[in-house]
Amino acid sequence: MKTLIQADRTIVFDLARSIDLHQVSTAQTNETAIAGRTSGPIEAGESVTWRARHFGVYQTLTARITGYDRPNYFVDEMVEGAFKRFRHEHRFDEKEGYTTMTDSFDYTAPLGWLGRVADRLFLERYMKDLLTRRNAIINQVAESERWRELLG
Repeated sequence: MKTLIQADRTIVFDLARSIDLHQVSTAQTNETAIAGRTSGPIEAGESVTWRARHFGVYQTLTARITGYDRPNYFVDEMVEGAFKRFRHEHRFDEKEGYTTMTDSFDYTAPLGWLGRVADRLFLERYMKDLLTRRNAIINQVAESERWRELLG
């Protein structure tokens, strides 16, 4: 998924790893950072544990930053949670005052064949909708002066 943002790549990069902005962008799921890095921008090697309500059930997921090259890319991977496997790569390219933020999502649903069916029926669309909503918030904040409030 690609999002074009009229802002400096470093600003977009830092907003994408902001725990505070992530919580704003996932308000509909009551996502809250409860352990590890719980505010500010997450850094290389750090982890965060999220608690959120998905499909009416509260779940926890711990992700660690396993790849990091500021302001070009970072990778977060699930180390504990409902998915069998979960990896999210964030890339940032800047050209002529615009940053292209590219998200690559790679996951395996839990529960074997039942998870694969759920993925086809609704999970993949649900995950894309969450990411689209999150990226729209990053875009809004980056293209306004609101980014200064979050990044200082």
